[in-house]
Amino acid sequence: MNIEKYDEIRASLPAGVRLIAVSKFKPAEDIALLYQHGHRAFGENHAQEMKAKHEQLPKDIEWHFIGHLQTNKIKYIAPYVALIHSIDSFSLLKEVNKYAVKNERTIPCLLQFHIADEESKFGFTLEECEGMLQSPEFQQLKNIAIHGVMGMATFTDDQEQVRREFHHLHQIFEELQSRYFLQNPDFKELSMGMTEDYPIAISEGSTLIRIGSAIFGPRNYSL
Repeated sequence: MNIEKYDEIRASLPAGVRLIAVSKFKPAEDIALLYQHGHRAFGENHAQEMKAKHEQLPKDIEWHFIGHLQTNKIKYIAPYVALIHSIDSFSLLKEVNKYAVKNERTIPCLLQFHIADEESKFGFTLEECEGMLQSPEFQQLKNIAIHGVMGMATFTDDQEQVRREFHHLHQIFEELQSRYFLQNPDFKELSMGMTEDYPIAISEGSTLIRIGSAIFGPRNYSL
């Protein structure tokens, strides 16, 4: 845990940019330390891990789900999740709506776009997303709220490529906002940027950066 680095990142953020502390594979004790330091927004990649931490930690923590979400895991996060960053298909969004209805709440969501030059990344194309937004079936989803978009850049040292990809995501955000969400003030979030590339993401318009290893240190993925 690097509280000094956390403070440094927080102090560097422009107005309108929020930090999501990515706590995946880190113990609840580490989250509690950052919570005691005043931080409230944490990001997790695994639904059952997030559920276990939610049960252990203070209930005013704002839990963000940022990983690939399987439909059979939605039930673990639907009662309390503050924002799902990673809606990458219409079928997933419909399932989230179903569990939101069961929990008598509206779940805020971001639409994830495939902007990277990597096949392993998930996400909509703009054409797929517009087809969904124009469909009568989408209009029937009353228990989800689309708050913006998310994307991950290619893992590369080529900063100009990363910048182009983030710029492209910002263009997608503006296109969707102007065509489908102009009357919706909640459609305002652009989630992009992680430890390696968040300064570029901020310069390209990010409103939510997802920082993990710079704050919590390297992860042990074998746990």
